[in-house]
Amino acid sequence: MKHTSIIITSFISATLWAWLMYFLTHNNSSENLLKQYYQQEVAVGVSPHHLRKHMKSGEYIIVDVRDEASYLKNHIKGAMNISADRDKETIIASFSQLPKEKTIVTYCYSSACMASKKIGKLLAEHGIFVKHLNVGWNEWRYDREMRNYPEEWPHTNVFDYVESGHYVPLETTWDVDDGACPVSNEALGC
Repeated sequence: MKHTSIIITSFISATLWAWLMYFLTHNNSSENLLKQYYQQEVAVGVSPHHLRKHMKSGEYIIVDVRDEASYLKNHIKGAMNISADRDKETIIASFSQLPKEKTIVTYCYSSACMASKKIGKLLAEHGIFVKHLNVGWNEWRYDREMRNYPEEWPHTNVFDYVESGHYVPLETTWDVDDGACPVSNEALGC
């Protein structure tokens, strides 16, 4: 009887060990990690082409998380400012007041800046979910050739997408129809 119990226990242990090893190696394979990375990138990131194409629709709330002085100097047209230098409670409270039916897109100084990503992490921990613009203010304002297709360069004036001063959502007007993203391909983010 003891012999049978030992065999059954050994079999169950070996099966669990084999299953655990399979699970760990299967889920941490480089292919699976790449798949997870790209799923996350697509779920969280917003390309400048996609944002520009949909800015006039009102489906996005654009939030500049840079300091207030930088925001007042220049910001993406229609963006509001919720500065990352505020305390966590104020940041959470400010974002929680935004309309839930809109997609919130945050940006900071550059694509390498972590402030927008850190705010996204903080908000997600409190049940508020935002997306992140794949470029920052510096790329948006100063490097239009980097953020636009070559076919768009002659038709895109950066100053049509930049404004100064305080954010007043009802006064944001669009007097330009630049045909953003003429290379229309939803799969690529346009």
